[in-house]
Amino acid sequence: MKVYLIFLTFFLFLKVGYSQDRKSLELNLECIAFYNLENLFDTIVDPDTNKILQEDFTPFGPKNFNTAKYLHKLKNMAFVIDTLGKEVTPLGASIIGVCEIENRLVLEDLVSQPSIADKNYKIVHHEGPDARGIDCALIYDPLHFKVTSSKSVKFKIPGNDRFRSRDQLVVSGKLLGEEMHFIVVHWPSRRGGEAKSRPKRIEAAKLTKSIVDSLKQIDKKAKVVLMGDFNDDPTSPSIKDFLNANGSKLLRNNQMHNTMFDHYKKGIGTLAYRDQWNLFDQFILTPSLIVNPSEIDTDNMYNSFSFYKSVVYNKSFLKNPSGNYKGYPFRTYGGSSFLGGYSDHFPVYMFLVKKAS
Repeated sequence: MKVYLIFLTFFLFLKVGYSQDRKSLELNLECIAFYNLENLFDTIVDPDTNKILQEDFTPFGPKNFNTAKYLHKLKNMAFVIDTLGKEVTPLGASIIGVCEIENRLVLEDLVSQPSIADKNYKIVHHEGPDARGIDCALIYDPLHFKVTSSKSVKFKIPGNDRFRSRDQLVVSGKLLGEEMHFIVVHWPSRRGGEAKSRPKRIEAAKLTKSIVDSLKQIDKKAKVVLMGDFNDDPTSPSIKDFLNANGSKLLRNNQMHNTMFDHYKKGIGTLAYRDQWNLFDQFILTPSLIVNPSEIDTDNMYNSFSFYKSVVYNKSFLKNPSGNYKGYPFRTYGGSSFLGGYSDHFPVYMFLVKKAS
């Protein structure tokens, strides 16, 4: 463990303001990331896991998922995590939300990979009831973030007792001493079609919004980072209407800021299906993390953590190099064929900044 990391010695210089007398601010920088790890399963049969996936992700199933392939998958995932945000900060990501992980064991194997082992990432994970056997989780650098509480909020559909989906993970703590809340979600898929499955995501949005509202009832200026695979785009009703999230920084009436809105408007996505790009992987923030443009030149700017920018990490090595799916995310499997790639989603990350002390 490198002692200098305790003091977060990296500083970012940003030019801000619109007047002729622009200010140069010296800022602390934190990289927050989210990555759908696409079925990060071990090879061990778990009696509580969906039977089909048990058969798929074992050496005896159609995917012939053995130890060598599992280790290859872990190495690839760790390599990506190690590179997130490093074009701006050599420290990389301090906090990473993940989804589509089978259990705590696969996360322990992941953070032990040589490329990221020196970060000493810690894990927040609660076993959930999802029918596929996959959960959300958070990994974090303990030199930057101190967890004070975590809980897994059950997601249920009224009148549908057989419905089983991912819990919504809530983690609270101190980011370099400043209170912050992270919610990691993986909303229901579009299986059966977008319109038919939409009500499930709307119910998921209602639950997520209730979590945010409960945090704001305790502290109306609560800094909440909502991140995950929403299985919906920034303009979908679940996001736009039920989370009340948009791309504006002039927020009112309990609105939130969707950091990925402008990327989506430019046609940038995190996954592709039938030659259409979607941006399901998003960060949505409460107003206390957003700098109002009217305050851009005030002395109070960046006194506490505020949003700087977001990135869809779609480097060429993460893309399918050839064939019918050239340019799509380079995934681990294509059907039962082992491709040796990464994930069917591109990761995303964002930066929070505040004045250096």
